[in-house]
Amino acid sequence: MKKKTLVIGGSSKPMRYSHKAIQKLVNYRHPVESIGAREATIDTVNITKDKPNIKNIHTITMYIGPLRQPEYYEYLLRLNPSRIIFNPGTENPEFELIAREKGIEVVENCTLVMLDYGLF
Repeated sequence: MKKKTLVIGGSSKPMRYSHKAIQKLVNYRHPVESIGAREATIDTVNITKDKPNIKNIHTITMYIGPLRQPEYYEYLLRLNPSRIIFNPGTENPEFELIAREKGIEVVENCTLVMLDYGLF
């Protein structure tokens, strides 16, 4: 099943894990949206600085640290995702608790590894 995914912290810099995740999600044919600090395009994915109203998001994968996440709480919860993945270094007990209380599955794992091992 293909899962529409929103990458938070998308970057045009190839060495960044968010960049690698966008490419790998595209390679696995998951529809991808991304929000980042700078507008850019990776493959067919546009990274926006805005907080667009995106429909049918299944998974949000976090690539920003916990100190930068609070400004996104309300927006991300409004998207009503089924799951939020907190990649290494993005773990956030406060937001994880809020998400769980809203019935959202919370996963602390690496999106890249999950994709490679069929866990996504």
